[in-house]
Amino acid sequence: DFIADMAEPIQQLTRNNSPQERQSVPFTVLQRKEKLGDLLYEKRQYGKAKWACIKMKEKQYEQSICLGFMKLMRYICEQNSSGLYLGITIPIVTIVHTDESRSAVTRAVTVAYYLPEALQEEPPQPFDHDIVIEEWPSTIVYSRSFRGITNEDSIMREINLLAEILESPELCLQDTFIIAGYTNPAAANRINEIWFLQRP
Repeated sequence: DFIADMAEPIQQLTRNNSPQERQSVPFTVLQRKEKLGDLLYEKRQYGKAKWACIKMKEKQYEQSICLGFMKLMRYICEQNSSGLYLGITIPIVTIVHTDESRSAVTRAVTVAYYLPEALQEEPPQPFDHDIVIEEWPSTIVYSRSFRGITNEDSIMREINLLAEILESPELCLQDTFIIAGYTNPAAANRINEIWFLQRP
């Protein structure tokens, strides 16, 4: 049954005492901006890589990420052409868009899973036709961490906060942002980052 199927991967995702089970998406730190010992943001370079992506359009952001995550977990847990458990990578990222006035998050989001290094060359194909394997180009991001739930309000707050901190936010895309999640989407005290994407 679905919930039992999900129990093991979710335990693996939340078992913080064994981080070696979880591969992190590789990146290079280009710059760290600190103020009074606090990290305001980090400028990072992410390389070209393949991601398994699913577009979601539920009424609420929280519903979209939980359902999208569940579908991706099924793909990770053997519902793929290799028939194998692919392994958890972190973060699970969600691409969000804002309206033109940048006052609200639009409903359509994309939840994405980074394919582990060993599978980058030939990613196992998903059985779920809603999941698409995409190759993302190398990207420079400005990342700032925040804790707690992610919903329309908290995302807009974090977007506005980072926009104020950056010296030249106009160098970044103005309507597309990424929420990077390092803990299970159902966890109460989540560890997240907001990413601004530098214009190509």
